[in-house]
Amino acid sequence: MERANPFAIDYRREVRAGLRDIAPIVVAAVPISLLFGAVAAAKGLTPLEVTVMSALVFAGGAQFAAIETWIHPAPILTLAFATLLINARHVLMGASLSPKVRMSRIQKFLSFFFLTDEAWALSERRALERPVTGAYWTAMGVVLWANWTLFSGLGAILGSFLGDPERIGADFAFTALFIGLVAGFGRSRVTLVTVAVSAAVAALVHHFIGAPWHVASGALAGIAAAYFAAPKEARP
Repeated sequence: MERANPFAIDYRREVRAGLRDIAPIVVAAVPISLLFGAVAAAKGLTPLEVTVMSALVFAGGAQFAAIETWIHPAPILTLAFATLLINARHVLMGASLSPKVRMSRIQKFLSFFFLTDEAWALSERRALERPVTGAYWTAMGVVLWANWTLFSGLGAILGSFLGDPERIGADFAFTALFIGLVAGFGRSRVTLVTVAVSAAVAALVHHFIGAPWHVASGALAGIAAAYFAAPKEARP
């Protein structure tokens, strides 16, 4: 009689777990996606262009930053530099997550296209209990990508009919969700110090210097804080 392999992966269960975890974020992404589409359409982009942009870029913060400075002709170097600063955090998130994901190097290289702040936070939280499988990651990433692409294109079509999501606080949905995800990491001294320092530095830089410098500054400050707050024996 054959025994069940305790290390076998139940792909259906992993997919269901990924869909369950990403569901609240998918819902919160809808008004943000619609808002981006409407803003992009107001800048002169067609619904097709908005949809293609969201499908190929898939970076809400960078896309909003690009649209806010969008003129004709587009300032390519300015847009590229701002996008680089905003998305530089993905290098750190990818380096943190890579050892915890059960995928080959080429699979990671391809699938990390779907890396977002929320997918990273969910995966890091799951990694506290078990390895992150490709099925779990793909279920989260593909669904969130499809949701963002579809509703941003729809937002470009609906345009002015949407109104301003700020009136009902919908613009804060992603921020509130991410705060909840970070809170799920626990209340260790290292975690609290890292989050507090990163948030404080990002807020100060945003106030005195402005976007997008606060993103990179907060990330670097958090790394430094985590290093010095960690026990000496845990430092590299």
